Amino acid sequence: MSDAPIPPAGRAEPYARRPFKDHRPRHFLMETSPDGRVATLRLNRPERKNPLTFESYAELRDLFRDLVYAADVRAVVLTGAGGNFSSGGDVFEIIEPLTRMAMPELLAFTRMTGDVVKAMRRCPQPIVAAVDGVCAGAGAILAMASDLRLATPEAKTAFLFSRVGLAGADMGACGILPRIIGQGRAAELLYTGRSMSAAEGHAFGFYNALHPAADLEGAALALARSLADGPWFAHGMTKTMLNQEWAMGLDELIEAEAQAQAVCMATQDFRRAFEAFAAKRKPAFEGD
Repeated sequence: MSDAPIPPAGRAEPYARRPFKDHRPRHFLMETSPDGRVATLRLNRPERKNPLTFESYAELRDLFRDLVYAADVRAVVLTGAGGNFSSGGDVFEIIEPLTRMAMPELLAFTRMTGDVVKAMRRCPQPIVAAVDGVCAGAGAILAMASDLRLATPEAKTAFLFSRVGLAGADMGACGILPRIIGQGRAAELLYTGRSMSAAEGHAFGFYNALHPAADLEGAALALARSLADGPWFAHGMTKTMLNQEWAMGLDELIEAEAQAQAVCMATQDFRRAFEAFAAKRKPAFEGD
């Protein structure tokens, strides 16, 4: 890897792939494995249960957008500090200012928060959310927008927008949540704003697995590592197709998958995997 300094996010040529191993966000923490393949993003305001601010929203959006050009990061763990995931938008730094804004400013804000979810869904790296404690409001949305979700038995997840006089239609919740847990369950959570226990979340399919708090981050990192060391180009294709096929008919989605799989079959990873299988050894995936 080059010793040249990494350009600030958004300042490099848009087509330039570059390492993110040493990237240091301002409004949350980012740690990477020694080889740079797994990045851990940690919301880091534990004294307030890791609320989001205007600045952290924007920086999350920009980082996930820029990860499209990462030369090293292949999987992401998203978590919070201090035993909580995120309490959502900061009451005094976001909610109170919103009550004084006019419609053009409000729409700019809601579009910006939606752009965070768009960026998470469009970045090719699988995102593993590791959820403990409070996971509420926009925090619940960040977990929802991740590709895989692990939690502790103590995690409490609430799409609580209705409790502050807002619609459950926030950052894509009315479209994405029903696809994860079903229309009826999603409607209940979005109408009532009640907390979903970790056991419910696991039973509903929102959480892929539950782990004790002491084991949660290790389990998330192990899952992310298995994805990062696997056929990560193909994983990116899987993520793309999972997103695109929501709006397709049967004939369209089967044709789209035929094209996507043909692209993967043209990679050297596919050839190397066959050769490794024939030689009874583990394949090494390089993403080419």
